[in-house]
Amino acid sequence: MPSGPLSISASGRLSASDYQPLTPRTPHSRSGYAEDAITDADLDENAGSYASYRQQQSEPLLASSASPSFPASGYRSRGDDVDATAKPIKRWQKQLSGKTVLHNTPLIVGTIVAGILLSLIVVSFKKPEALDRVVGYMPNSIPSSKPVEEVIAAEPPSPSPVYIDTMPPPGLALSYENYTQFPLTGAQYRHECDILMSGKFIHHSSYWDPPKEGILDVPHHDDVTDYHVPEGGLTKVCSRTITYQLDGTVGLVADLALMAQAAALARERNRTFLVDDTYWNRGKWTDHFQHVRARQPGPEPGCRAPPPEELVACPRFARHWVVSARTAKFHLGHPFSENYEDPYQRGIKRQKPMFEHALQSFRETIRPNAHNAQLIHSARAELASVLSLPPHDPTARNDDMSPSQQRDAEPALQAHNPDPYIAVHIRRGDRHASTFPYRGHYVPLEKFVEAARGAWTRLYGDDAGESAAAFPAPPIAYVASDSHATAHEFVSAFPASTAVFSLDSSTDPALRALAPQHEYVQEEFNNMEAEDRVRLTRGMIVDLAMLSGLWAWEDDVVPGATICTFSSNICRLSAVGLGWDRAFGFGGDDDPPYINDAEKRWIDLDNRGVVLPSWTAFEVFS
Repeated sequence: MPSGPLSISASGRLSASDYQPLTPRTPHSRSGYAEDAITDADLDENAGSYASYRQQQSEPLLASSASPSFPASGYRSRGDDVDATAKPIKRWQKQLSGKTVLHNTPLIVGTIVAGILLSLIVVSFKKPEALDRVVGYMPNSIPSSKPVEEVIAAEPPSPSPVYIDTMPPPGLALSYENYTQFPLTGAQYRHECDILMSGKFIHHSSYWDPPKEGILDVPHHDDVTDYHVPEGGLTKVCSRTITYQLDGTVGLVADLALMAQAAALARERNRTFLVDDTYWNRGKWTDHFQHVRARQPGPEPGCRAPPPEELVACPRFARHWVVSARTAKFHLGHPFSENYEDPYQRGIKRQKPMFEHALQSFRETIRPNAHNAQLIHSARAELASVLSLPPHDPTARNDDMSPSQQRDAEPALQAHNPDPYIAVHIRRGDRHASTFPYRGHYVPLEKFVEAARGAWTRLYGDDAGESAAAFPAPPIAYVASDSHATAHEFVSAFPASTAVFSLDSSTDPALRALAPQHEYVQEEFNNMEAEDRVRLTRGMIVDLAMLSGLWAWEDDVVPGATICTFSSNICRLSAVGLGWDRAFGFGGDDDPPYINDAEKRWIDLDNRGVVLPSWTAFEVFS
C-alpha cells in the first residue's frame, strides 16, 4: 500500500456519458437559493445564465478552499463572484436603469398628455368660460373698437342648453318605436288609442282622475335652459300642452267646433294650447286665422312647442296631449258630457257650459286673420248697403284687440248690432238629414223657403211691433250653400224685389271668387288643387260669419235668425254666434228647460226638437 496522502482528482469537463443525476449544492442550485429565500420567479429570471449542466460544473465539486476560485467570504449560495460586503441591489433599481427608462419614454409621455387632456375636459364641463378665457375665444363676438370687457358686458353669451330626460315609471312607458315620422297622422293616433283603450286602462271615474295604475306617457327630453333666443320667445319647452291636430279628414267647421272645446280645456287645465297643421289639406292655420299663441298665450307665454315625437293622443293625462277629429271619440264622448254638462239643469240647458266654452274660444282664440277679417267686413258692408243701412267705419274695428278687451267689449257691441236679415244654410253634398221623414235624403228646398218666410213674419212682420216699421220689405236673406244650383233655386222662389244676398251674387270680385261651384264631398275636396282648397276655405269662413254673427263688431249687421239642418256642423256653430238666449228663445233663469219655439232664432229643419238634446256643441266621429 503506498504511503502518502490519497490523491483524488476530478475533471470539471464531464462528457455526457459521465453525467450522474446528482444534485450538488452549487452556487446556483435550487438548494442554494433556498438558503436565501429566493423564489421560483427569481430562479427563472437567472436561468438564462446557467442553462446547462456544463456551465454549473465548470469547477471541481470539492475545490480546495485555497483555490483562487473558492469564495473568500460570504455564503456559497451567492456565487463565487459576489462581494458579501456589498449592499444588495433591489429589483426596482435594476428596472430603472437608463436603458429601461429610455425604452418606456413613449408610455410615460402618453400618460402625462392623457392626464392633461382629462383635466381640460373636466374644466370645460364645469367652467367653460375659464377655458374660453385661456384660449382667447369669445362666443358670439363681433368686431368692435370697444374693450373686450365692454363687449362681453353688452352681449353676454347664451348659456349652453341643459337637457333633462324624464322616463315614465316602469310598466307605464308608451313606445312609438315602430313609427319613423312625427307627429303621427290622425289615423295612427287613433290606432294607438284603440290599442290602449281596449285594455285594462279604461276607467269610469271622474274625467280628469288618472287611472290607479298610473299615467302612461312617452319619454321626454326637455331643454330647460329658459333663455331668450334672437327670434323671440324662450327655448324652454312648455311644461304641459294640449294640441289640436288638423288632419283634413273632416270639414272645416267640424274641426273648429272640436277645437273650441280643446282650447277651453287648455284654459281650464292651465295648459298651453297649440295647433298642429302638418297634415291639414287647407294650407296653414295662419293662412286663415290668427296664431293661437297670440290669442291664448297660456301659462308660459313664449315657451317652445314640444318635440312632435312627444305628443300622445291617449291617455289625455299625458304631459303633451294631442286631440283630433279622429281621436275625439275617446275623449269628448259620454264621459266628457257627464263632466261638463250642468247636472242641476234639464233639457238643452244642461248643454250651456259647453256652449259658453265654445263662445269664449271663438271670441278669444279662434279669430280670422287680417285678410279674412277684411273679406268678412266687405260682405257685411255690402249687405248693409242693400238694406240702405249706414256703412260701418272699418277704422273703428280692431281685430288685434287683446282677449281681455274682447271679453269686455264684444257682448255689449253685439247687443246693439242691427239684425235685419235671415240667414239660410242649405247643405247638400255628402250630408243628409238624420231623422225621419227625410233620413238619408236632403231636406226639401221648399222647407227652407217656408221657414225663411215664417221667421221673417215672426220677427219683422206686421205682428212684430217696432221691428215691422224698421224692416217692412219682403224677406231679406243671406243664403249660403255648397250647391250652386240649389242657391239659385232658393233665390228664384221669392219675388224679384226680394233682396237675397250670397257670395255668388256679390258685386265684389274678391267675394264672388270664393263661392263654391260644386257640392261639398270630403273625398273629392281632398283631391282638389291646393290653391282651390285654400280659396274655398276662405269662402266657408265668410259664410260662417254671415250665417252666425261670429266675429262681429259694433254696427256690423248680424242675422236675426238662422235656418239650417242639424246634420251640418255650420248649423251647430251658428247657434253659438247667435248667443244663448237669442238662439233658443230664453229670457231668464225661469224659462222652461226646452227651446222656446215662439222666441227662438236658431231654426233647425232636421231634428226639429224631436231628438234630445236639441243642440250639441260638436260632432263626435266614429
